[in-house]
Amino acid sequence: MTPSRDIGRLLEIMAALRTPQTGCPWDLEQNFATIAPYTLEEAYEVADAIARGDLTDLREELGDLLLQVVFHARMAEEQGAFEFGDVVQAITEKLVRRHPHVFGDELSKTPEAVKGLWERIKAEEKAARKGSRHDGALAGVPIALPALTRALKLQEKASRVGFDWNDPRAVLRKIREEADEIEDALDGAGTDTAEAAAEVGDLLFAAVNLARHLRADPEALLRQTNQKFERRFAAIESALAAKGKAPTDATLAEMDMLWDEAKARE
Repeated sequence: MTPSRDIGRLLEIMAALRTPQTGCPWDLEQNFATIAPYTLEEAYEVADAIARGDLTDLREELGDLLLQVVFHARMAEEQGAFEFGDVVQAITEKLVRRHPHVFGDELSKTPEAVKGLWERIKAEEKAARKGSRHDGALAGVPIALPALTRALKLQEKASRVGFDWNDPRAVLRKIREEADEIEDALDGAGTDTAEAAAEVGDLLFAAVNLARHLRADPEALLRQTNQKFERRFAAIESALAAKGKAPTDATLAEMDMLWDEAKARE
């Protein structure tokens, strides 16, 4: 098969890969559960390309992510559940339904008003799907989300029913309280640090809450900090290499000094 810009060719290739006897042995043995981790990985690689500002890489990663959608749709088609066209129809219907300010008579024009409209329509859709069944205020947050993102979404849902602070300084006080609880747990821990470790989870949850109150995405913030750490540690390695040394040959004090120098240069 030859490459093509047409989505139909991609669907044909996926069908060929999944054809028994003549298809790819690896592709044929996959199922929804085994492919799901790759789907998550490809989504992260898209986010990574965006964070690096690499649009060439982004094009490639978006293709990899699209392949995941095609793969899942093909497996569903084989089971008689739905096919790729149904996926496209579902998302186009949803976009039209959730944008009445573009495709209908709704007059909401500001980003804030549109976000509120989106959430209202989404809630109505959810209620219609579930009929009379009642779910709690925190229902619908996927378990498989990264922990920071899931914490953020849980907090957002709790906030909508009034369970929230109204001042980021109050969240900061909570962070200090959680840090104190970690210290108390360490003081009485001996060799068992399980309680202190559990308190670290509370501290991370509070830190996510502070990021939310500052209107920042905790996942994005942590990615930026990871990149900063990598950049500064690479500077340490480079400075040590200029002296004919590796990090294992240096003292902590020496590496701290080089870290401070790298930080100052930024």
